[in-house]
Amino acid sequence: MEQQYTKIMTAVDGSNEAELAFQKAVNVAKRNNAELLLAHVIDTRAFQTVSSFDNVLAEQATEMAKQTLNDYESYAKNAGCQKISKVIEYGAPKLMIATQIPEEHDIDLIMLGATGLNAVERLFIGSVSEYVIRNASCDVLIVRTDLNNQLPDDDKD
Repeated sequence: MEQQYTKIMTAVDGSNEAELAFQKAVNVAKRNNAELLLAHVIDTRAFQTVSSFDNVLAEQATEMAKQTLNDYESYAKNAGCQKISKVIEYGAPKLMIATQIPEEHDIDLIMLGATGLNAVERLFIGSVSEYVIRNASCDVLIVRTDLNNQLPDDDKD
């Protein structure tokens, strides 16, 4: 029996790596007639450095996330993806993407872009994709290539 995924999640943050994962997730969702969950996590740790937390910052981040998700949803619909849902969460991206969102939405495949961090950065802070691989309870696919299975130009060096 061929593997069939029913709920695929891709985390989008506007990065090139997330874009590649999103494009492939759309194709996988179409082939599997699966629901595509577009997830955006607003990292609340970024607000901790602001001495007097201002709700305006959170509101602006939320509005930007909504617009980003709407743009991705439009692309997916135009590409022929039928079942699309969106979620914006707040917290640590590693935890939200690896465990909380997949558990709440019965995700059976997570598709993420490869990390843009270098080896030293990964050693000290770790990558989201590495954490998700180690902690998710469902399948995880790390996307490194474009729709033609070619490395992006900036990664070919």
